[in-house]
Amino acid sequence: MHDIRYAHVADSDWRAGIAHCLNAMGPLGPEHRLGFIYVADRFAGELDDIATVLKEVTGVRDWVGTAGIGVLATGHEYYDEPALAMMVAACDPDEYRLLPRLEHDTRPIKQAHQRWMEHRHPTVALVHADPRATALPALVSALAEDLGFVVGGLTASRSGFPQLAGKVTEGGLSGVMFAGDVAVATGLTQGCSPIGPIRRITECADNVIETIDGRPALDVFKEDIGELLARDLRRVAGYIHAALPVPGSDTGDYMVRNLTGIDPKRGLVAIGATVAVGDPILFVRRDQSAAEQDLDRMLKQIKQRAKATPKGGIYVSCVARGPNLFGKDSQELKRIRDAVGDFPLVGFFANGEISHNRLYGYTGVLTLFV
Repeated sequence: MHDIRYAHVADSDWRAGIAHCLNAMGPLGPEHRLGFIYVADRFAGELDDIATVLKEVTGVRDWVGTAGIGVLATGHEYYDEPALAMMVAACDPDEYRLLPRLEHDTRPIKQAHQRWMEHRHPTVALVHADPRATALPALVSALAEDLGFVVGGLTASRSGFPQLAGKVTEGGLSGVMFAGDVAVATGLTQGCSPIGPIRRITECADNVIETIDGRPALDVFKEDIGELLARDLRRVAGYIHAALPVPGSDTGDYMVRNLTGIDPKRGLVAIGATVAVGDPILFVRRDQSAAEQDLDRMLKQIKQRAKATPKGGIYVSCVARGPNLFGKDSQELKRIRDAVGDFPLVGFFANGEISHNRLYGYTGVLTLFV
């Protein structure tokens, strides 16, 4: 992949926005074959029309993308306002293949691209997914097992959940996979920091935790969050969350899940995930300082792996990050630009993030073409 160009704009008229972006990118040639487009959810219903116009006007044959509560670009965040961001790459037609929509398993990929996969050995896929898809965790895991690594995010929208991978669909996931010789570097950064030790679930039913370390779950929760918050549990909403440590992780990785209920009478805690007896758990809090430190850590590591300024990149950030965690004036994206360089980068604020073989929350996932 080379000659990667990008543009972005805030505009209530998507046609005018596209015209602005195409003018900023300059003339495109036949070698520009793959495009990425992210639109604010106000344009979710128009994504099909947007894709049609882009194909006709640019000649770029393959587009992938989705809608988010906001869109991202190098040093810029357009949060909850009408905007779009696009990026186009020149590449050999054999360097990638679009992923058909997957709803239940990964068999459609092999049916469509088995010969190419055997020849080009893809190891990374960028996907966009419908948050309503119940089979999504298993689908992401299966896709990662087939390829090696999956990155991307869940559509975040108040007016439909479109994904674009050649054509616009809803449900399941879709995207693009890259040949094994396309150099890609990825990084994951957390937005929450631990406030207690890793503990063990000892009694539970589905997503309701009854006991932790043999004690009432709520007693353990109050102990970990501290006396001040424990006095008024209404204050923990949106601030304190549960986290499920990733087995075998050598970096202390964990998946953050929302607290969905507390029963003071029976000492129960419910979270946004199904759990089982023996699962590890810890409690975390949204913390700007810790999030900034972890973002800096990830950026330092991915810059070392990239070795030079990237040719381009995709960044997927949780809707709870951006101005809600790092402050106004695009502080999260400026931090990335200042650390890694001024290169073409686009992305969106997602309803959940995908890294390796799991679904995350409150995280940022950075993918670089190097």
